[in-house]
Amino acid sequence: MSGICGAGMRRAADALLRAMGGETVTLVLPATSMANDAAGQLGLVDPGVQEVLISPVVTRELPTGNLGPRRRVEFTLPASAIANQLPGLGMGSGEDLFNAVIGLTYGSEMFHIEKIEPQSFGDTVCFYLVTAVE
Repeated sequence: MSGICGAGMRRAADALLRAMGGETVTLVLPATSMANDAAGQLGLVDPGVQEVLISPVVTRELPTGNLGPRRRVEFTLPASAIANQLPGLGMGSGEDLFNAVIGLTYGSEMFHIEKIEPQSFGDTVCFYLVTAVE
């Protein structure tokens, strides 16, 4: 399924996520601009971070063990929202974006991404299942 059918699948996926909760998360990426002075060239200046808002998102708490992370959450992100962010970030694919992410913010809490699974229907990626730990 590609073309019109693929676009319809993504619209249906977005509608499903909005109906199931429609929350928002922020992907945190390293900033790409760096100071041109000597301190920036030597890496002595913190370039900061860039935040990318993704919505609608559905969250699901996952069980954790006694020795594992304090909290584990599965986030279902729409592939369309990821695709919309790629041109502005200068990236070609969702995988490129997730490889650059240094954290995910949900509410006031920062999570470390543990696993990313693209969910395809036909030949169209409609969702990304992101498992993150605190």
